[in-house]
Amino acid sequence: MDAALTQLSADRGFGSLSLREVAREAGIAPTSFYRHFAELDELGLALVDEGGVALRQLMRQARKRIARDGGSAISTSVETFMEYLGNNANLFRLMLRERTGVSTTFRTAVKAEIDHFVTELADDLRRIAREQNTPLSDARLVAEAMVTLVFNQGAEALDATPEECEQLKSKLKTELRMILVGSQTLAKCQ
Repeated sequence: MDAALTQLSADRGFGSLSLREVAREAGIAPTSFYRHFAELDELGLALVDEGGVALRQLMRQARKRIARDGGSAISTSVETFMEYLGNNANLFRLMLRERTGVSTTFRTAVKAEIDHFVTELADDLRRIAREQNTPLSDARLVAEAMVTLVFNQGAEALDATPEECEQLKSKLKTELRMILVGSQTLAKCQ
């Protein structure tokens, strides 16, 4: 899996990898590849799964930090996400590309990972709204908007300079707050 990731870049997607290249990078014979995966696409799906799981685990840790230490949930979450991007750029690029790629199997896998993020965020939003006795219009819809926004800004952050990344983080925090406040205002009007 690491061998495949090292070959991915801003200019090279998963679809351009060959089994021989991945095996060579991993230091194994091409036939040994089949001890681990039935085909190259199975490797790609495992990478998508790893990317989603790693990000969800980081976000869970961020939520625990927020619960323990306080602070802004949005700010901590954005900082955690950007840290993930810095450490997992190729994994995130894979998810971005395959989200709209030609393979139905990959699109479905990425959609499932995004749905996991949305579901967990919607649950958190509902819990926080109850704890703070704050109305929220539609937690699932708010979570979908937030996750979509974060993914899109993440795509921009991949090629950004450190200064541009700081600006993107600030902008993203503001946009996420706008979505949340808008949902709370809409709930009060209903």
